[in-house]
Amino acid sequence: MIAVAAVLSGCGGNSGIRNYAWVIATASPANTVTGIFAETFAQKVNEFSNGEMKVQVFHNSVLGGDTELIESCQCGDIPFVVQNTAPEVSYMPRLCLFDLPCVFSNLTSLHKVLDNDDFFVKINGIYEHSGFHLLAMADQNFRVMTSNRKIQSLSDFKGIKIRTMENSYHMDFWSSVGSNPTPMAFAELYVGLEQHTVDAQENPYEVICSNGFYEVQDYVIETNHLPHLLALVVNKDFYYGLNDTEREVVDKAASYARDYARSQALERAESRIAEITASGSQMVPVSEELHSEMVASSKHLYDKIRTIVADDELFEAYTSASSVEDGDDASNLE
Repeated sequence: MIAVAAVLSGCGGNSGIRNYAWVIATASPANTVTGIFAETFAQKVNEFSNGEMKVQVFHNSVLGGDTELIESCQCGDIPFVVQNTAPEVSYMPRLCLFDLPCVFSNLTSLHKVLDNDDFFVKINGIYEHSGFHLLAMADQNFRVMTSNRKIQSLSDFKGIKIRTMENSYHMDFWSSVGSNPTPMAFAELYVGLEQHTVDAQENPYEVICSNGFYEVQDYVIETNHLPHLLALVVNKDFYYGLNDTEREVVDKAASYARDYARSQALERAESRIAEITASGSQMVPVSEELHSEMVASSKHLYDKIRTIVADDELFEAYTSASSVEDGDDASNLE
């Protein structure tokens, strides 16, 4: 704790050569795309500043879980945080836009939307209104479902007890397709699956493999119901307190880290799928018909989220981009 305090105490000045490190924190292990995103950002800040700006990375909830980290960043105790957007909805309700289910069929379309300048400015406006600045968004590929029941039709979801994140929109989606969403502490999930306290769970491939969920689940259903988005955020006052050169370094490092994290997400998903199939668990694709039924079942959730987002242009730019092909414009924003 003394060491952490010493690191945090260096956040006061904004000029001259740094002899202390700024902090970036995550709630994830280092060997995840989240950890890679944070580590790459820290390395590039050091490189692009010729060693004058240093960032120290704290992984695996050493400085707190997702809730504690976003609160610490908001009040300025921790300057940088990388985390999934789902826990941030409690602090920035309009980010529920990213909880819309079954919008994207591929990551290329998702990235076209996220990287559109007008779209990014609007999303950053949501962050800045709450005291943050959004530096970049990467992802950990899509979230998928694991289960001991083979899901091939909408009726197959009926009655399945599925562990979800404590996010009302996620729970609403699983209820809409007929499942029984059950929040459960992540640390208890493996045993819960093993003892059939819950029948299923949903997470990115990375999490499924790192926690060995395929050892106690027979099927991985490729629902791809949500992209597991990762936001690199910084305290707003801290960011605008940097001088122009420092902000340029931070922005450049964030862009580099974003692109590298995305490439790693794709590569690692392939190896994780190979690991799952080698274990004997079966990959189950979702048919176009089932995907359409999942979307139709959750239409009320689209209407609810549109109302909360309160920006039809932003909503349409996100939802209409699922059919965008390479080379097309991914935004409806003027």
